[in-house]
Amino acid sequence: MAASELIQDDDDIRPHVEVNVTTTNPVSPPPPQRAVNGKASLHAPSPSPPTAGEPRPEVGGVGSLLMQHQLVRSLTRGLRRHCDYVKISVPEERADRLPREWWKTGVAFLYAVFNLVFTTVVITVVHERVPDKSVSPPLPDKFFDYVDRVPWAFTVTEVNGLILVGLWLIQWLLLEHKSIVGRRCFFLIGTLYMYRCITMYVTTLPVPGRHMVCAPKLYNDSTGKIWRILRLISGGGLSLTGSHMMCGDFLYSGHTVMCTLSYLFIKEYSPRWMWWYHWFCWVLSASGVICILVAHEHYSIDVLVGYIATTRIFWWYHTMANTHALREAPNNFLLRTWWNPIFNFLERNVQTTVPLVFSWPVPLPASCRQRYRMVEGGRDE
Repeated sequence: MAASELIQDDDDIRPHVEVNVTTTNPVSPPPPQRAVNGKASLHAPSPSPPTAGEPRPEVGGVGSLLMQHQLVRSLTRGLRRHCDYVKISVPEERADRLPREWWKTGVAFLYAVFNLVFTTVVITVVHERVPDKSVSPPLPDKFFDYVDRVPWAFTVTEVNGLILVGLWLIQWLLLEHKSIVGRRCFFLIGTLYMYRCITMYVTTLPVPGRHMVCAPKLYNDSTGKIWRILRLISGGGLSLTGSHMMCGDFLYSGHTVMCTLSYLFIKEYSPRWMWWYHWFCWVLSASGVICILVAHEHYSIDVLVGYIATTRIFWWYHTMANTHALREAPNNFLLRTWWNPIFNFLERNVQTTVPLVFSWPVPLPASCRQRYRMVEGGRDE
């Protein structure tokens, strides 16, 4: 038996190996050919068998058989010593088509952080331009005409938003291709808040309700404005932390953006069989958005524009990312968007749809990895 026959390609290797080595008698050499027409044969005559007094020569195959037998014994000892086995997974072809490129994720993260910080600067600037409630009363809103204000509703919005963001953060950390998904999330957050800076600055709306208490205006006090920016950043722009006491950041709603965007990413990058998880997150998102209006903290147009902007940009981006034929289609009008060059920079080397594969964010200990491999191998069988 050859040594290559002992090592099978199949993963199913049993710890006990039985080998039968059979030694056969050497085949007797053929008799020498006779001369034909008085001429000797061209083949050299075979040596005559040894007589009884001469020693028998050694057979050439005995040494190789002994080596094979030693190899089998060493393999048997190794398998008995290590009864478990390690499954060596061959990397799939798609791994080369989904490069991690963490440096691009870092660029997208800086883009998001810059726009979030810039949003706090714009809020501080716009706050100085908000007209006083005695001069410009709240604008008429149809939702406010039918639904009275509930003071605690905005707290529900912020709690729901924090839960959604926390769930998405945990889910993102467990994704195998978190670098690709992360830069998509960071780019969309940065773009949506950049749009929000523009809409807040070009149109300053009066407060939506007389219940709102705005911080006093600082006018030319640059140091006080810087402290307000830092306080707003440290508190995450939330009313729960007491960091958001300024007005003017109405069009459009940032709370609507975060509740909607968190749900969209949670649903997009989780298995379909987790429908209960999707419904739970949808209830949190929908109730959080509705409570913004119930609390009279934003006009209806603020919430509506925030929802439309968030969903459309998310769907446009992922349509381009998951449909590779559109990236070079001549009739694709999405190629005319201003962010298409940034999209090509982030998604150029992503050649296939990102699969839903989960993994531990930190390396497991050696003992846990050994058990995980054994369980994984048992499932594959």
